[in-house]
Amino acid sequence: MPTSSKKPNANTPAHEIRLAGIHATIWKNDTPQGARYNTTFERTYRDGEEWKSSDAFGRDDLLTLGFVAAEALRWIMAQKPPAQPAVR
Repeated sequence: MPTSSKKPNANTPAHEIRLAGIHATIWKNDTPQGARYNTTFERTYRDGEEWKSSDAFGRDDLLTLGFVAAEALRWIMAQKPPAQPAVR
């Protein structure tokens, strides 16, 4: 199961999801039409003693990336307010 967190400060991400070195950061943008969300993805890896990150993904990362992207979509969709019934 991926780890996730929610941070309240406006200068921080709205939500983060991490799984096996793949990291999704979800950013909230308030617009006149309501909240919009953007997501960035990165992969962390170790180079000797140093941790680095990249936005490039190899063949072995793609399944995990797809799962993390699906979890990001699930979280974003859960943030939408309930649909208002149509008035006729």
